[in-house]
Amino acid sequence: MHFTEPVYRNPYWPTWPLLEVTRGCTHNKCKFCTMYKGVKFGVPTMETIEEDLQEIANAMPHARTIQLLSANPLALPYDKMAPILEKINEYLPEMEHVYTAGRVTDLRNKTVEQLRALKDLGLNEISMGTESGDDWTLERIDKGYCAADIIEQCAKLDEAGIRYWHTFLNGAAGRSHSREHAVNSARVFSQTNPMVVGTGGLTLFPGTPLLEEAQRGEYDPLDERGLLEEVLLFVENLTCNCSFITHHTIGGVNLTGPDFLGRKDDIAAALRNEIEHGDLDRMARLRAMTRSL
Repeated sequence: MHFTEPVYRNPYWPTWPLLEVTRGCTHNKCKFCTMYKGVKFGVPTMETIEEDLQEIANAMPHARTIQLLSANPLALPYDKMAPILEKINEYLPEMEHVYTAGRVTDLRNKTVEQLRALKDLGLNEISMGTESGDDWTLERIDKGYCAADIIEQCAKLDEAGIRYWHTFLNGAAGRSHSREHAVNSARVFSQTNPMVVGTGGLTLFPGTPLLEEAQRGEYDPLDERGLLEEVLLFVENLTCNCSFITHHTIGGVNLTGPDFLGRKDDIAAALRNEIEHGDLDRMARLRAMTRSL
């Protein structure tokens, strides 16, 4: 198998097999991330992809799921993506679910008809590294798109019948713009139809522009209480019925599960209890030990 370090896969999807169809990230400018720093975006040859598919077919001839790598394979145009999916189905004829990560910008170069065709070839679930629905925050962390883009491009996925995830990067706006980040993200996400909304608390990793800005006093990161208060505000304003996932944020409280709207009051109550009675120092220590996204 051909893999380019670092290898990141969505831990909530089947962890094997993995197939590298791109290397690195097309954007690679987000101020909170160094995952693909030093990795130039590239695309393996079809011969290389076929070699890996043959290896997978030899080991797992009845594979029904596959996760595509790396950061945003959906950046490939339709005429590059469709042949890869066709080859996956050729080598793995029982394939049912193709998973991939993607950026909002990856959808701009694809029509609804093309997205529907990709779904027919097996692409039926995308993890979108959305991070925020607030324009100020999106610009602050250099995501490369605005809130209106999220709504417009996700509408294409809805029409094509492709499921997708949103992420809310808890703490991304810092203390000064926390409320707007939470409320506007919830408002924008609620105008779409995600199957999952996940929240992850910001950690300032070495080498990230946000950490350097914080060290210069140009960025005001939230403490653990502030992070919890922000995600509570986000939950209170979110109105789409989805599965809800939390990680890097809540210490000792499991809020993950389906039927968000049916559980919303319980989730909010648990967050309020954590704010008032949780071991915030322990949560801060756990965050400090985090080494990667």
